[in-house]
This record gives sequence, C-alpha cells and structure tokens, in this order.
Amino acid sequence: MTASDLYKEEILDHYKNPRNFGEMTNPTVSYQEDNPLCGDRLFLQLIIDGGKVTDVRFKGEGCAISTASASLMTEYIKGKTLPELEKLRGEDVLEILGIANLSPARLKCALLPLEGLRHALTKYQSLTGNN
Repeated sequence: MTASDLYKEEILDHYKNPRNFGEMTNPTVSYQEDNPLCGDRLFLQLIIDGGKVTDVRFKGEGCAISTASASLMTEYIKGKTLPELEKLRGEDVLEILGIANLSPARLKCALLPLEGLRHALTKYQSLTGNN
C-alpha cells in the first residue's frame, strides 16, 4: 500500500466517521462558512478558554474532502492557542489533510474549514475585544 493510498483511506475514514461532528450547547463563538461554487456548508463552534481552544464541533453538508478536512482540522486545533491558530495557513491544512495536488475547485473544499476558523476567530476578537 502506498502513502497515497493511506491518505485516501484516512480521508474516507474522516468523511464516513467525522471527528468532532455535532453541536454544542454553549459555544464561545460559532460561524457558518459556505462554498457557493459547490454547495458545501460548514457550521463551526468553538469553546475558547484561557486563550486556547478547549473544544470544537462542526456540522454541515459537504463533499468528502471538505468533511475530512473539517474533521482533521478540528482534531488539530484542540488545545491550540489563539496565536498558534492565527498562524495556520492553507499549506498547513493541506499537510494535515495529506493531499498536495488538488484542482482549484477541490482546494476551496479543502480550505473551507480554515476559512470558517479564520472568520470565527475574527468574530471572537470583535466580541471580546481580544486582539
């Protein structure tokens, strides 16, 4: 089995059994991000305590890549500080996802969770005055 096959299996596993999927009752901040090109929709909820993400949930409808990306990204961001998350880039998400070459349309799917996270953090900062 090649590394590419392992990545494909991991993506399918995270698509079929997404981690951190669902809703929480009292998130610190939430944000919905949509990809109008393909119809993917992601609703992201975070609990931020002491300047760090202590819990995260997502729900939505999307393709295998956007769902797997959200699942993997939410696993990655738990326990991270806000400054660490502000440094998170698209290349980092693609590395977490394990895919290097995506078409432009698929790239938008893979980066949808990161866009949602960025907007959620901006919203949190505007609500709390924390920069």
